[in-house]
Parts: sequence; C-alpha cells; structure tokens
Amino acid sequence: MAKGPNLDPEIEALDLAPTAKEAAYELKKAHPSVIFTSGRRNKRDQARAMSENVILNRKWIEQTYAKTFARDNCQKWVDENPGRTTQEEIEAGLASIIDALPDAELARLSKHLSGDAFDVQPVTEDADKIKATICSLPGLKVFLDMEGGLIRWHAQF
Repeated sequence: MAKGPNLDPEIEALDLAPTAKEAAYELKKAHPSVIFTSGRRNKRDQARAMSENVILNRKWIEQTYAKTFARDNCQKWVDENPGRTTQEEIEAGLASIIDALPDAELARLSKHLSGDAFDVQPVTEDADKIKATICSLPGLKVFLDMEGGLIRWHAQF
C-alpha cells in the first residue's frame, strides 16, 4: 500500500478499511484511469445511495442486498410508500429505517458502512481487463457488475 508522498488523495478520501484500501491501490496501479465512486458511507450516505437506485427500480433493494432484517425493512418501507417517488423522499424514509437499526444489523446490510467495499465507475473500454483485475484483488469476497438490474461495479472485502 502507498505511504507518505505516494498516497492517492482519491483513494484516501474513500476512508476504506485496510484490506479494501490495499485493493483499491492495487486496482489503481493496474488501471490508472479507474474512477472510484463510493467507499465508506455513514448511515445517511447509505440511505442516499440506496434511494438513487430505488427511484430507477422500486425493487432494487430486495434484488441487490442479501436477505436480512435490515434489507427487508428497507424494502418494506419502499413498498408501503408508493407515493414517495422523489429521491429526497425515499432517502428520508430509508434513513429513518437505517437510523433505527442496531449496529449488528447495519453490518449485515452493507459493507460500505464499515469501509469494506468500494464502487467503481463502470466503463466499456478495457472493461473485461478491469473486471478481471478486480476479481483477482486480495481479500475480495464479492464483485458485482450488476445490482438490481442496474449496471454498477461493486467490490466487497
């Protein structure tokens, strides 16, 4: 991992846990054009990120996240509030659910909350090479290039 003057401000700003951070540096070294779009998130950032996808697909949460109490409650809120259609309304509703979750449930909802995941801007040029590099990163547990029918590149450690 980079140290001192070799630190990458873009990667450092992601506030990743050690394994994910090391992987991000390795990915950037192999593919300098890679753009990171998300790293560690607080609860409100998680609600915002989810809401941005829910406005495109109201079943995105259940189609993306593993079945957990947290996932089910977030999806339930979306299902029970069909009149809430703006990103801001959905974000506020999801934030109310996420804020009420115990830490153990939060950890099961998204690895972004612990800094153990990052997202990369999907590209078409060299996509297969970049995806292959991501899949070979040490400590990688999950790589998704589609979430709930939407093109998203998500690496989880």
